[in-house]
Amino acid sequence: MLTTVVKPNTYQDSVSLMLVSKKLTEMPDVIKVSVMMGTPANKDILRGTGFGSAALDSAQPGDMILAIDAEDNVDPQSVVHEAEEALANQAAGTPGSTLRTVRSFERAFDVLPEANLGLLSIPGDYVAAEADRLLERGVNVMIFSDNVSLDDEIALKRKAAAKGLLVMGPDCGTAMIGGAPLAFTNEVTRGDIGLVAASGTGAQEVMSAIDRLGGGVSTVLGLGGRDLSHQVGGLMCLQALAALADDASTSTIVIVSKPPAPEVRQKVAEAAKNLGKPVVIVFIGERPATARDGNVRYAYTLADAAALAVEIAGGGRPVFAPGQKAIRGLYTGGTLANEAAMLIRDAFGLTDTDPSHRQGYVLRSGGHEIVDLGDDAYTQGRPHPMIDPSARIEKMPAVFDDPATAVVLLDCVIGYGASDDPAGALAPAIRDGIEHARAAGRDVAVVVSVCGTRHDPQGYEEQRATLAEAGATVLPDNASAVRHALALLDEPAATSAGAAAPRPVGVAGLLAGRPAVVNVGVRSFAQTLHDAEVSTVQYDWTPVAGGDAELASLLDALQNV
Repeated sequence: MLTTVVKPNTYQDSVSLMLVSKKLTEMPDVIKVSVMMGTPANKDILRGTGFGSAALDSAQPGDMILAIDAEDNVDPQSVVHEAEEALANQAAGTPGSTLRTVRSFERAFDVLPEANLGLLSIPGDYVAAEADRLLERGVNVMIFSDNVSLDDEIALKRKAAAKGLLVMGPDCGTAMIGGAPLAFTNEVTRGDIGLVAASGTGAQEVMSAIDRLGGGVSTVLGLGGRDLSHQVGGLMCLQALAALADDASTSTIVIVSKPPAPEVRQKVAEAAKNLGKPVVIVFIGERPATARDGNVRYAYTLADAAALAVEIAGGGRPVFAPGQKAIRGLYTGGTLANEAAMLIRDAFGLTDTDPSHRQGYVLRSGGHEIVDLGDDAYTQGRPHPMIDPSARIEKMPAVFDDPATAVVLLDCVIGYGASDDPAGALAPAIRDGIEHARAAGRDVAVVVSVCGTRHDPQGYEEQRATLAEAGATVLPDNASAVRHALALLDEPAATSAGAAAPRPVGVAGLLAGRPAVVNVGVRSFAQTLHDAEVSTVQYDWTPVAGGDAELASLLDALQNV
């Protein structure tokens, strides 16, 4: 039996209705229940599945429709009663929650006057009006909602750009600001890599991969899938890049998007080259024509983009003194030393000036030196350096004291047969070397890779933590460590006069700490923020004039008289 029940003026957000639909469908002898708002699009869907009726035809956008497919013995009113109870329980929120809830726009700002971000998850037809109200108040906007017209998106983003604000979306599912989880996101280590993403799951994949590789994320700014289209012109991508360029907590930026319109690609690429920070760009589904253009690197896959970002970032960029241009590597693993030498030779186009590799030097060229301390020259009459770290530790002070040294490269090999605690032996030498160099007015970066597994007796994570605490940047593998060392020697990109957008005050304020959020729509988003100790108020929004578009327009016009 098919039954249509309409509950007038009973607005609920789409996520709540989906959850209720699932719960009602689990009732005995109920085949399926679809609970939707009475928008024209939703009514067309229900008609197409056999629920056409006079009641359906009369439903307004602010009315809730229950389309019930059940056995003849099921009383439709029992389903309605169950729906009302489920919605009431949802509205009550988490038991014991102190989440603040209001029922008007103005009251939301009375409760949270410092609000600087509005998160919208309401039907697309109503988004533009609410987003515009937020922008008028100087509040940045994240639009989770879809079905927002292209014209509305362009108008909102132009207004935001003029006001120095950010509009993330429409259809923006992922963002993270100041560690605050916005909509669909992941718990990741805080760090110095910022993401600008026109893809929600793309952003999640990259930020999760960065975390797994040992890196950290400062900020994730979503754009919505149309921002880099010809029509929108990358308005918010450029705004977000300018904000992250000026964000002290971000050293490296990743741009994630499907291939943009050609003219927008050009604008984004030029802006990236003028940011003064390293940028990794991945246009998903497109093989890069070049691997590198100045400070910009291009990746083919999301995993590649994450790996490049971790290699480049690594906890910040030191300021080297004039003449500090050398990478000095002290290795215990011969093959690892040779791999490092190969990558450095390739990067600088070097020819080894001493191919005989006397005294274990596998590279001595262009001021760079990589030495294999496991060479016969160092193991005569003493244990291999993987067993006895003292040979390497003895050489480290001279390397740090050399005024040409910019980066010290080290390997840390663990496993059976190796030193019981190689990181513990290295840590004091690393710490002392960094301190002595600073006392002489120089920064020296120490970059280490740990070769081993989480099952090795020394403890993989413990070794990494010991090295990091000593001041080293720890990368997941030797090649990543070498590429990070090379990236540290890159000259920062100079910002051309007038090329970069001016610092957007509203966005900069948003990135200065944790946001203060007015959540308009899906309550669970607000609850997640509240549980994460983010200042949040839940605005239980309902459509103006019960969803009557003509009456709503009239009321809006009267308010603006």
